[in-house]
Amino acid sequence: MLPGVYLARKKDGTSYYRSSITFQNKHISLGSFASEQTAHEAYQEAACLLFDSSTAFDDVFSLPTILNFDKVISLLNFRDNHIYFKNPIYLRNNYFVYYLSQTEELKFDIDDLFYYSSHKIMRRQGHLFVSDYGMQVSILSRYGIKSHAVAGRDYYFANEDPLDLRYSNIIVINRYYGVTKISSPGSDSYKVQIHINGNYTVGTYQKEEKAAIAYNKAVDLAKTHGVQKNFQTNYLEGYSPREYAELYSQIKLSKKYLHYLQTISDNSGAAKS
Repeated sequence: MLPGVYLARKKDGTSYYRSSITFQNKHISLGSFASEQTAHEAYQEAACLLFDSSTAFDDVFSLPTILNFDKVISLLNFRDNHIYFKNPIYLRNNYFVYYLSQTEELKFDIDDLFYYSSHKIMRRQGHLFVSDYGMQVSILSRYGIKSHAVAGRDYYFANEDPLDLRYSNIIVINRYYGVTKISSPGSDSYKVQIHINGNYTVGTYQKEEKAAIAYNKAVDLAKTHGVQKNFQTNYLEGYSPREYAELYSQIKLSKKYLHYLQTISDNSGAAKS
């Protein structure tokens, strides 16, 4: 076998070739290849990246490579920063870059390094997510951004770069279901709406948390009046069950919304009779 190559077999007995390299006492798998020669060329390419420091990081974006791009980034980060990640992560000064492709780089704070070194970012229909405990979890959820949130309305990027996911760049406007922040000179208020065959205004509140509880109360009342819909509700941190219950009981909802619910209930009763 050529250097860096060893023969392997699939379950059906078909032969293929695997390539690997050792650098700084770490054994690194480079992938599987159809021929011994290609596997060896992958080994030579990895050796060039790791042992020849004259190969600048930016050069790899224009050079054709046998290794997949993710592996190239992993090798260069290991060479330059002495830490090996299986995911395509490259450490910068006070932040790191996760490469989705040669032209798309996500910027993250160092605080997120442990998480993304063990969670691969995937994309489907424009949404970025990771697999966490068998579930698809949006990476925006780490910032308190809900799945229904709309960029520009519920959150925005301070520097207008949607690939810059550092905490200081993400400004969350509306954190809770059904709650929209209304800014006016000198004060802010929070409008609550619930969607039942259209949007119905529940009320406007001065505190965001109070608005979030008002939405929960609106959902509870909708269900008691026969509305069969799978509503999402808000979870509020920092409130004891007693504190939450006291606020819940004090919150008033709009008379128009309560009248609408009564109409639903009356119509439902008439239909049954």
